[in-house]
Amino acid sequence: MPAHEHDDIIEAAVRFLLEEDRCVTISFSPGGAAIRFPTTRKLAEYLGIPHYYVLPRFGAMERDGLIRRAERVGISTTSAGTKRLLAIMVERYQDSAEEVFGAGIFAALQGGANGDERD
Repeated sequence: MPAHEHDDIIEAAVRFLLEEDRCVTISFSPGGAAIRFPTTRKLAEYLGIPHYYVLPRFGAMERDGLIRRAERVGISTTSAGTKRLLAIMVERYQDSAEEVFGAGIFAALQGGANGDERD
């Protein structure tokens, strides 16, 4: 699938996290940062669609290496998914993202997702 094929569902997750939940959970590891996605049910409810419409989209995103799903843990982005999610935040929701993260943290996340080294 093309890289931006999943932007609509990623953007819906961004809107939910920044504007509805106003909370973003991030995990850091040597492999990069992972951002926790809303649950299938929460995202479907937010979009006003049945949750079973979201499931195949998440399956496709997982197959394309943008998210990983773990039972009882939830859905989180891979390094590629984090990079795309942050790009959408920068392109369309920068003010909201800076309000939730703080400008410095948001800038550091962007740099980290792009592989920039910071001293």
